[in-house]
Amino acid sequence: MAVIMQTRPLTIGICGGSGAGKTTLADGLCRCFSADRILRIPHDAYYRDLSDMDVRLRGKMNFDHPDALETDALVRDLETLRRGKSAVIPEYDYHRHRRVGGRRVKPAKVILLEGILILADARLRSLLDIKVFMDIDEDIRLSRRLERDIRERGRDMDSVLDQYHATVRPMYREYVHPSRSYADLVVLDGRNRVAVELLAARIREHLRSVPSSGEGSHE
Repeated sequence: MAVIMQTRPLTIGICGGSGAGKTTLADGLCRCFSADRILRIPHDAYYRDLSDMDVRLRGKMNFDHPDALETDALVRDLETLRRGKSAVIPEYDYHRHRRVGGRRVKPAKVILLEGILILADARLRSLLDIKVFMDIDEDIRLSRRLERDIRERGRDMDSVLDQYHATVRPMYREYVHPSRSYADLVVLDGRNRVAVELLAARIREHLRSVPSSGEGSHE
């Protein structure tokens, strides 16, 4: 009886500072293919559960430091998915800074990992086939962060700016930007479309090498 060799998922990491356009790039890639072919995992889902901490103190934590995230758990889940097994990805409440359960996901032919610190961790880098860094001007990143946090997370401008100057910018300079040197692809301002086309071509190449199971795509 013939043995069918299963090709492991193509794992792409999209890194960059807060507001650099990581989600926009991932959205663009996902529009190129059917939903069952790409699994997206945000590193933010692995923020530590702060439900045991006084609610007034939770928002004062440094969420841009590597210690704020349970990266050990993310590494284990990625390894599990790359072996072709399902995993439970945490779900995080950004308003109350606590875990609110998890969702079981099945392995996909492509895994997209997004996060500001994914290239700063050697274990995560070792699991990535393609490492992307979004190198976007600081003013643009700050304006995008302001808009997102006010609209989606119910925060006021002063609190967003205070956090940005206290932790976001210092941590970017200490951890995020230095990890740019590990990237296979650096995306500059206004080059999102080119990046989508390059990565989509690589994904198509990978999909052609994977045994077909009958899924369609939007290509």
